[in-house]
Amino acid sequence: MANDHIILHHYPQSPVTEKVRVVLGMKGLSWKSVEIPRLPPKPNLMPLTGGYRLTPVMQIGADIYCDTKCIIAELERRFPVPTLFPGTAQGMVWGIGQWADGPLFKDVVTVALVEMSPNMPAEFLADRGPLYFGPDFSLDQIKANYTQCLANVRTQFGWMDEQLAGREFMLGDTPGLPDALAYYLIWFLRDRMADADAFMSQFTNLLPWTNRIKNIGHGTQEDMSAQQALDIAKESTHQTPEQTDLLDPTGVQVGGKVSIEPISGGPAVEGRLHYLSPNQVAILRQAPQVGQVCVHFPRMGYRILAQT
Repeated sequence: MANDHIILHHYPQSPVTEKVRVVLGMKGLSWKSVEIPRLPPKPNLMPLTGGYRLTPVMQIGADIYCDTKCIIAELERRFPVPTLFPGTAQGMVWGIGQWADGPLFKDVVTVALVEMSPNMPAEFLADRGPLYFGPDFSLDQIKANYTQCLANVRTQFGWMDEQLAGREFMLGDTPGLPDALAYYLIWFLRDRMADADAFMSQFTNLLPWTNRIKNIGHGTQEDMSAQQALDIAKESTHQTPEQTDLLDPTGVQVGGKVSIEPISGGPAVEGRLHYLSPNQVAILRQAPQVGQVCVHFPRMGYRILAQT
């Protein structure tokens, strides 16, 4: 059924999407690919998300999943075999994700932007600079941080290299979420760093491991138009049950109007609070192109504010 399709709204060069594409490959899933613009405006995505603009976004029927933490958790819930947590590794692996997507990602992005800067379109830098480094960023400051960030990357890639000593994947003989978390950053940097081969050659365990991850692939991908995805949302009913969390410290109430915004900055999304747990929040919202949709966010990294 069309409302059961995994639909990924993304673009091929997106590093963060590569993490999800690897997860889809690990699970051997079939999915629909809707290519979105690299830069705003994104007119066919906004009706689904209500303003959330980051890449990727996953859609299953009228349920819309924002942020890779939320996307990957939902893929694991719906398709638990094979697991992303071999050896009962769940729990602290999400903490590894906070490191990989936080401090390590910022170091990698700094190096990559400096490497890309001679040929980088001005509009791309104007969009990504504030997104990654705040509204007061400057290319000169990013360049000034290049050497230290490269040293940081070398240290942290070294940790990964040590983890792979004597094993095929980060957790042993079976690939899991830590492999996807590490791989997308290496994939991103190698494609943008002029001397990437020389830099990576010092990590003797990472090099064969990257080939093993690459060979897993991305599952089975089929292109879909943006209009088809919007039509599927409009023709579907969300599948998320209402749930409250009585111990939630924010005090927000299911059924109340709230806004959800990334703590790192970005547009807020407004709707009626529908689902709340320690790990996830979801709101119901309406748009003419899609009808009612349920938009999901992770709790970590997002702020929920009650609206009057």
